[in-house]
This record gives sequence, structure tokens and C-alpha cells, in this order.
Amino acid sequence: MKLFRVTCCLFILLLSLLAFAFVAVHPARAQELNPPPPPEYSCRAGANVTICQADVTFSYGPVDIGIVCGSGKSAFDIFDSATLKQHKIRYYDRNGNLARRVIHENYTFGQWSNPQTGKVVPYTQHDTITDVLAVPGDLTTSTETLTGENIYRAGSGAPVLFNTGRQVFNSDESVLISSAGRSFRAASIEGDTTVFNDVCAALA
Repeated sequence: MKLFRVTCCLFILLLSLLAFAFVAVHPARAQELNPPPPPEYSCRAGANVTICQADVTFSYGPVDIGIVCGSGKSAFDIFDSATLKQHKIRYYDRNGNLARRVIHENYTFGQWSNPQTGKVVPYTQHDTITDVLAVPGDLTTSTETLTGENIYRAGSGAPVLFNTGRQVFNSDESVLISSAGRSFRAASIEGDTTVFNDVCAALA
């Protein structure tokens, strides 16, 4: 009888371990998720949630960011270049619908530049972007929250531009819902370009 009990316990333990392993490592089928994650994501399915993650690193620039300094013949556009590292996470509910997504960003070798003079203003940037979907699976119902800091310095002097705090936007970032801290993104949406005066002076 004792041998039978031990054998049963071992068998039950084995089944439990197999079930746990299946839940822990079984990848969710991308076609079952709404919207499906991009190809770079790796997904793991649990009982009530599927979590997809990706790590991406790429460099870009210099690209014209649409900020114009000065006027007339002295006017120039600001160009941006950097290396961006992203850790991206998507959370899908038990029905396979996207409920939340988070992107952690770290910019290195970032700088704004003036191609006409060759001058640059380096910057550092670390931020987190969180989208929460009011209706899971429907990206148009998301609210985006941006937190972090973005600091620009000309040489060894004091910072010439800050972008810090917390901003909340609608799904396509066309509406700034709320803002706390010091944000030139908020100012640019409101049409106040004077926040870039110090950067323009450093690049002129």
C-alpha cells in the first residue's frame, strides 16, 4: 500500500510539473491575439494573461524634426540623431485582446544639430510610455502616459532645454489631456516655440 501511495504521489507531482511547464513556456499563437504583436515579439501564455516582450536597438539620423530656428536668411532647421534602445511589453487578456502596452526607452549618443554650422547640442533621454486600452483590442480607445526626462546641454554649461515629468495624451497624441512637470512637448502642442530659444542660440 505504501508503494502505491508513493507511486501515485510521484505521478501527480509529475503531472503538476508538466502542467506548470506548459503554462510557463508554451508560446501563444500570434494569430490568436488582437491586434497581433509585431514579429520581433516573443510571447508566453498564462491562465489569464499573455505577455509578449521584445528588445529593439537601432540608430537613426540626422533627421529634420521640423523645429525652425530664426527667420529669413538666418533660419535653419534642427536635426536629430541618436541610438535608441527599447524594451517593449504587451499584455493581452484571457480573450487574447490587448489590454496594456509599455515601452521603456533609453537614448544614447543623442544630439540635436545644425547642418549649416556643424554645431551640436547633446542630450540624454530616459522615458516610459504606457498605453491603457479602455476597450481591450481597440487601439483607438487607448490613453497614453509618458513619464521620464529629456535634458539638453550645450557644452559643460547649464541645461538649455528640459522635458521632464508626466504627460497624458489621447490615442494618436493629438490631444494633451494633462501635463505635470516641465515639458516642451506640451509647449510645442500649444504653439509656444520660445521654449527652444536657448537651443537655437547654442546651434546658431
